[in-house]
Amino acid sequence: MTTPPKLGAGTRLRFHGPLSAERADHMVADLAVRRPATVVDYGSGWGELLLRVLAAVPGARGTGIDVHGPDLVRGRALAAERGLADRATFVEGPAADHTEPADLVLNLGAYQAFGSIPEALEALRGRVRPGGRLLFGAEVWERTPTEPELAAMWPGMTADACLYLPDLVDAALAAGFRPLRVETASRAEWEEFESGYGADVEEWLLDNPGHPEAAELRAKLDEHLSIWLRGTHGVFGFAYLTLGVSA
Repeated sequence: MTTPPKLGAGTRLRFHGPLSAERADHMVADLAVRRPATVVDYGSGWGELLLRVLAAVPGARGTGIDVHGPDLVRGRALAAERGLADRATFVEGPAADHTEPADLVLNLGAYQAFGSIPEALEALRGRVRPGGRLLFGAEVWERTPTEPELAAMWPGMTADACLYLPDLVDAALAAGFRPLRVETASRAEWEEFESGYGADVEEWLLDNPGHPEAAELRAKLDEHLSIWLRGTHGVFGFAYLTLGVSA
């Protein structure tokens, strides 16, 4: 019997988050206009967006930082495939340990590496060079969740655990940023991400229903589906803020 894929590895995903290729393209085009020489992605995963920025800005050098080693291995392989290995570096370790400022900083869905959202924005402000940019992504409430919806999410989830979009922007302003773009993931982007999250495991289970690990993996997938469809679907949003600092 074959070895089961790891749930959450994202092998069927282009980005580890609710982000379409179309939205990524316009983000990269906007960020490339200022020709950043240095780019750092905190919580990079396999660094798809980082590599797209480097491809759009010849000569730029980028660093992806993450604690998940397999994602970094994938990132290095992607960099090599695209001829970017000499300009892209992937470092394993806590994001908070790296403080070197850059012209462009990326932090998408990984603010927890610095604490709360306000703490993350404050920490990232010190890592953006004068005149630079931060692309910050974080979960937000699209609407106030009901008690049954909260109970269907993760253990201990409360309405205070997530911000609303205006409060997220306020936190960015308080940290010293100015908002250049404020946008949110679409329902289609969320559904592509959530469906793709476990797609490789679902396919494997169909081909290996009697594997010793099948029951455990099936239970994990069912739990993921329940959290998404009974808890976060239509309630949980994701905001992308393009933020600038003064020169």
